[in-house]
Amino acid sequence: MEDVLDVYEQPYDPKRPVICFDERTCQLLGDTIVPIPMKPGSPRKEHYEYERNGTCCVFMAFEPLAGRGIVSVRERRTKIDYAEFMVDLANQYPDAEKIIVVQDNLNTHTMGSFYDAMPPDDAFKLAKQFEFNYTPKKGSWLNMAEIELSALSKQCLDRRIPDINKLRDEINIWQQERNAIRATVQWKFSKDNARAKLKRHYNTVKN
Repeated sequence: MEDVLDVYEQPYDPKRPVICFDERTCQLLGDTIVPIPMKPGSPRKEHYEYERNGTCCVFMAFEPLAGRGIVSVRERRTKIDYAEFMVDLANQYPDAEKIIVVQDNLNTHTMGSFYDAMPPDDAFKLAKQFEFNYTPKKGSWLNMAEIELSALSKQCLDRRIPDINKLRDEINIWQQERNAIRATVQWKFSKDNARAKLKRHYNTVKN
């Protein structure tokens, strides 16, 4: 935990950007009956029945100190998908000496995924561009990307979206608007806070 909190306490350094990464599954839901559009004095009306069109996965990279997010919608959440997203992420920071990534312990979230997706030489070069910092088990709330995914869910995904292309369009618009205002997170939980509020857990570790 303190490893992640220490990362958050570092000053902004464009050569070592701090990126929080997370992902979530998203259902694709369509209407069985065409909704009645809203009009003055009357909200949009939709039938309670809907059709399931499968699921996809939303990948979120969030740089809180820059107020910048990078989102990708993928059909799956495999090691290959993770590695390809990390290639795209590295391309977004061509001048970085090292990209500092905060993420959870999902089994795909390792540099080993790079070796499943590309030749060893390329995987090794990609791995050298990153430094991974993992949230503790049951401590994924320490990942600021979860907060940004929550904002995405409330502001964009809280409705029926029937297919992956439509979802991509909607999320791209949402992300452009978020980046335009440099939306960020005011993180206030520090190592000192952790040592004071979670003192009993520290004592358990020492014993």
